[in-house]
Amino acid sequence: MILQSADMVRLAVLRDYREENWPSMNLCADMLLTHLPQVAPNFVIDDCCPPYRRRFTRLPVLGESRFALNTDRLLNRFHDYPRRARRIRNEFDVFHVVDHSYAQLVHQLPAEHVGVQCHDLDAFRSLLEPESEPRPAWFRQLMSRVLDGLKRAAVVFYASAEVGRAINAAGICTADRLVYAPYGVAAEFLEKGDDIAPPLPSGPPYLLHVGSCIDRKRVDVLLDVYANLRPGRRLRLVQIGGVWTPAQVEQITRLGIENDVVQLRGLTRRQLAAIYRDAALVLQPSDAEGYGLPVVEALACGANVVVSDIPVLREVGGDVVSFAPVADIAAWNDIASRLLDAPETAPSLEVRRAWAAKFTWEAQARTIAEAYRKLLGG
Repeated sequence: MILQSADMVRLAVLRDYREENWPSMNLCADMLLTHLPQVAPNFVIDDCCPPYRRRFTRLPVLGESRFALNTDRLLNRFHDYPRRARRIRNEFDVFHVVDHSYAQLVHQLPAEHVGVQCHDLDAFRSLLEPESEPRPAWFRQLMSRVLDGLKRAAVVFYASAEVGRAINAAGICTADRLVYAPYGVAAEFLEKGDDIAPPLPSGPPYLLHVGSCIDRKRVDVLLDVYANLRPGRRLRLVQIGGVWTPAQVEQITRLGIENDVVQLRGLTRRQLAAIYRDAALVLQPSDAEGYGLPVVEALACGANVVVSDIPVLREVGGDVVSFAPVADIAAWNDIASRLLDAPETAPSLEVRRAWAAKFTWEAQARTIAEAYRKLLGG
């Protein structure tokens, strides 16, 4: 370690490869790189992510396959990035791994000077709950190395009380190494944004879902609720950020809603904010979340929001969103229908925005800086 002086802390930020297209992870890294210098001017920060190398995805024919995509990801994560980490281990005072699924990097660094942001435990489910997520031996071996890296980190940051509880219950690290660091709301979602139109074809009002289409997001519930609300209403469904699974495509076809469903990806934050602002209703029917960032983003934009009644969304939604029991289609229908017909029955626009404004990336950056100061002895 080369701590330069009592007044300077050199921090390496080890972020996700942008080519992996994880918007929430990119947002966490971007916000830390933006706000940490503002709240901790004695920190000198470097983005230390190496260039992403395309090997198999550059090949003709084979390069289009899922095998090529996943092989390139594995080589970049488990070969190239660790080599980069080894090269910089003596150039910084502390190291911040933005995504727990990159915690294999801890093995190449002085672990007593490394912090990792743990967003949820999904990546480790094949190890922690093997009966619910059976995986091949090679995959479990890779994830074991990642999990071991997380266990070795000096600090583990978590954004919601539920994730902190899960980390502790799984025995991943002791309570004294856990630091509560909630996410914030980016400026684009707090601004009026009257100068940008939603990047959507004009049409009827829409319900909105933001996030991936993985199982725990319960997109099946979203599609059923939308199909039930359509009769007698001019209404579209907009999904942002996901890719329909084969089962979801089949459900969309079976429900006869394919002509009124729109899916978008690759939007800027300003474009996403514009879509939040114009949504008739934002739905988040997940049965599990690490945080639920789209909930606070939607509230910051003044949207009416309905979410599943789970602890994490109780924490981030407070009393300014509407709660429905997980996967209770009838209850979701009733609550969404009431809010569509009488939006004034929801908490006021000012109350929703005021709640969201409490979540700031500046506060998270300040918490992270303080944790590293403590780690270095003040």
